Amino acid sequence: MDDHEHHSGPARATWGMAAQATAHCLTGCAIGEVLGMVIGTAAGLSNAATVVLAIALAFVFGYALTMRGVLRAGVGFRAALKVALAADTVSIAVMEVLDNAVMLTVPGAMEAGLSSGLFWGALAGSLLVAFVLTTPVNKWLISRGKGHAVVHQYHHGQ
Repeated sequence: MDDHEHHSGPARATWGMAAQATAHCLTGCAIGEVLGMVIGTAAGLSNAATVVLAIALAFVFGYALTMRGVLRAGVGFRAALKVALAADTVSIAVMEVLDNAVMLTVPGAMEAGLSSGLFWGALAGSLLVAFVLTTPVNKWLISRGKGHAVVHQYHHGQ
């Protein structure tokens, strides 16, 4: 498939494309998620407050990483924000539901503390679950010209 075919309609979504889009999205989510969990746990916040903080930071960092690449392609800030919102909102939301559900269902994970292997193991496991279960969602989105397919055009020139 050449570049012109990509822009004539929705991309033919492959599992590789979906995995790459999910890994990109997961990078931003993981930075925010880990930071939120660390801050919430270190500050002794309730589980609910920690989860809200982790989710908020996951969206901030997820959007920021996408915007970084789009801004580098010469797109203005407002347009880059719109691209990031279109590209990442569904993916980040699915990831956040999944990884926070895992953290909340692993007995003692949220209360384990930052020096605990249980905390870090549950967090790593939650991100792995989020990656595996969000990849098919991203494949479906890309096949319909949504999700990371929106960002694809800005990465061609780089």
